[in-house]
Amino acid sequence: MAVVAQGLVCAAGRGIDAYAATLRDNRSALTPNDWSRVPLACSIGRVAGIEDEPLPPAWADWDCRATRLAWSALQSDGFAAAVAASRERWGAARIGLVLGTSASTIAASELAYRETAADGGFPPDLRFEPLHTLHGVTDFVARALAIAGPSATVGAACASSAKAYAQAERWLRLGLADAVVVGGVDALSESLLFGFHSLQLVDAAPCRPCDPRRAGISVGEAAGFALLQRGAGPWMLLGHGEANDAHHMSAPHPQGLGAELALDAALARAGLDAAAIDYLSLHATATPRNDTIEAALVARRYAPDVHASATKGACGHTMGASGMLQALACGIALRDGLCAGNPGSEAVDPAFGPVFARQLHLRPAQRRVRHAASHAFGFGGNNCVLVFGAAS
Repeated sequence: MAVVAQGLVCAAGRGIDAYAATLRDNRSALTPNDWSRVPLACSIGRVAGIEDEPLPPAWADWDCRATRLAWSALQSDGFAAAVAASRERWGAARIGLVLGTSASTIAASELAYRETAADGGFPPDLRFEPLHTLHGVTDFVARALAIAGPSATVGAACASSAKAYAQAERWLRLGLADAVVVGGVDALSESLLFGFHSLQLVDAAPCRPCDPRRAGISVGEAAGFALLQRGAGPWMLLGHGEANDAHHMSAPHPQGLGAELALDAALARAGLDAAAIDYLSLHATATPRNDTIEAALVARRYAPDVHASATKGACGHTMGASGMLQALACGIALRDGLCAGNPGSEAVDPAFGPVFARQLHLRPAQRRVRHAASHAFGFGGNNCVLVFGAAS
C-alpha cells in the first residue's frame, strides 16, 4: 500500500518539513509546563498558538483543542487537497478513515464539567453531544474532509495510530475502500497529564529515552495524517503486525512477548528478515521498564548496524498520535535518508549491553534507507509494529 500524502502538526511546528528539521538538528521542542490549570513541574510538547486558532465559523460547534490540532494538520502539506483529489477520483463513499486516539476530545469534556451552567448541565457552548465522545475527533475529520466511507476510531492507548495503519491496509486489501485516511490525534488534557503523573511516569525534567538518567515521559500533543491507497507512491506500507500479551494494565511483558509476536507478524507480511531493516523508530518512552524491555528485543532481533532512534525527546509522548509520528519519521528516513537521533539524551544506558549501544544513535545520520520499521507498545499489552519501504 502506498503512502501518497501526509499532514502533521506537533511541538516541532506545522508540516512534515518542520518535523524533519527538528530531527535533523537533534533538537528538543519540549518546554516547561505552563499549560495545566493545576501546576505540575514537568516538560510538555505543546503546539504553540493553537489556543488562538479557533475553527472556522462553520465548524464552531466542534471547536476544541483536539479538533483544532486535527484541522491544522489537515491544512498542512497539501493533505486536504490530496484527499479532495482522491474523493473526486473515487467518490466520497470510497474514501475510508481510521483514526487513533487515546483521549479524543476529553479536554472539552473536562472544561464542560468545570464550568457547569446554573441548571447543572454543560454550559450552552459545550452542549454539542457529538463532541463528547471517543469518536468525536474522528467524526469531525470525516465531515471536514467530506468523506463518507467506512470510519473507525482506534483506542488502543499508545499503539492507537500505528494500529490504524493496519486497519487501513485490511480495508484496502479487502476492497472496502479505494483510499483510506489514517490519522493520529491527541491533545493536551489534564486527564492525560495527571493520569500519567499519578502512575509516577512523568519526569520532572525533559524526557531522556534510553538514557541511564531517564525517569519517565514528557506528555506531548500532535495530529498527523497519511493517505493510503493501492499501488505505488513516495513510500510504501509493506507489513504490519499486532499482538496483545495481556500481561498487565500498564506494564509491558517482562520478556517483550507481545512486542516480539507483533514484530514477527510485520516482517512475515513484508517478506523480510529483521536484518533487512535499515532504520528503526523505537517506542522508547523514557520509562525505566519500557526502554529496558524494548532494548533487549532490538538487540536480539535486529542487525547490529541498524540505525535505531528514540525521538520522543523531540516532541514528547503524544499518546495515541505517537505511532503516527514514528511512522512519519520512517517516511522522512525513506524520503531523505535522514535517520533521527535521540534528542535530550546524552548516553545509552550501559545496562542495555554493547549491541544495543551500537544500534541506538544519539545523533542523526544520513544513510541509504530501503526498509524502515516503527514500534508502538501501549497499555494493556497493545503492541504494533509497522514495516515501510522506499518506492521501487
